[in-house]
Amino acid sequence: MLTLPTAEGGLAPYRMRATPLVARAPRVPLTRTAFAAAHVVSDPLRERNPWDGRPAVDWEATLRFRTGLWDQGLGLAEAMDTAQRGMGVDWLTAKELIERTMVAAKAHPLRPRVACGAGTDHKDMADLGSPEAILAAYQEQAEAIEAAGGQLILMASRAFPAMGATPDDYHKVYRALIDGAQAPVVLHWLGEMFDPALTGYWGHTGLEAANCFVLDLIAENPGQVDGIKISLLDQAHEEAFRARLPEGVRLYTGDDFNYADLIAGDGAHYSHALLGIFAAIAPAASQALEALAEGDTDRYHALFAPTVHLSREIFRAPTRFYKAGIAFLAWLNGSQSHFIMPAGFQSSRDITHYAQVFRLADQADLLLQPDMAEARMKALLATHGIDH
Repeated sequence: MLTLPTAEGGLAPYRMRATPLVARAPRVPLTRTAFAAAHVVSDPLRERNPWDGRPAVDWEATLRFRTGLWDQGLGLAEAMDTAQRGMGVDWLTAKELIERTMVAAKAHPLRPRVACGAGTDHKDMADLGSPEAILAAYQEQAEAIEAAGGQLILMASRAFPAMGATPDDYHKVYRALIDGAQAPVVLHWLGEMFDPALTGYWGHTGLEAANCFVLDLIAENPGQVDGIKISLLDQAHEEAFRARLPEGVRLYTGDDFNYADLIAGDGAHYSHALLGIFAAIAPAASQALEALAEGDTDRYHALFAPTVHLSREIFRAPTRFYKAGIAFLAWLNGSQSHFIMPAGFQSSRDITHYAQVFRLADQADLLLQPDMAEARMKALLATHGIDH
């Protein structure tokens, strides 16, 4: 029995359900492409000046976590915002992460798909005041990713809104990147709820004008676009947008609130997945997608339904702090020995939030080692003055 803080500012007893899923490989090929965006595990014994310096990474634990995702039949979205790109993890660390991950992926028996984030975060914003400078920055990272064998995800860049880029500026940069890539790319439309610096992306403040711009961009060379990840937390928008995509171009949902219905589809169209929450709920995600592939929609929804409540808590506003919940669950489940994040990011959420994540993860059968999870939760509570 634990004593957990409540949203009302009090304390309440909680008895664990403790009926965890067992992580395993799917029995059948999945009918949806599913990328889990994974976090980075710090090495707290080597971390120095965490707010100002480069993060110290526990490479063994970081790669072990990714192997666990691959073992369950999931692909990997590497070095994305889940990995604290631009929020504690710099490009040199991300580049090493990509290179190490690609070596491990090539050695894995399932030959998992890995797509990697290319951006402009290695350059100071003051040096990114023109489309030409933004393009050159993207190309530098894209070349490194392709040299390592990764597929490109063209991450949204804060440099565009910062310079007041016009639609023509976006078009010039993205057209060159898409056409010049070695393989079809994944575009990345990240809303301001994830990063306020991306407000007005694509050079439009109106959603329909932005839609039309992106759809026209894709239609100019659809063979070079694998898909587009949309993270706007708007189910109706995503459903309408994906129906307008050229044939063969995937919609990768980044909607951590509505993914279950979006992946299941509406009978005519469905979304694939590129989600940070999949790293936290991997056993449920893998086994739900397996059930969908087997035609068992009841089991699909039964597995996913409780994870949606968990995901909405992890991604609640301010949404950009969601990464703390991902790392917290990795710690509870024994994927890492501590709860320390690059730049001390674990402090971005409060103990009441972590208590609710604990409850909801248990109710979704995602505390895979209940005794360990309970002991670690008690240890965290004790540092907040809640003793048992």
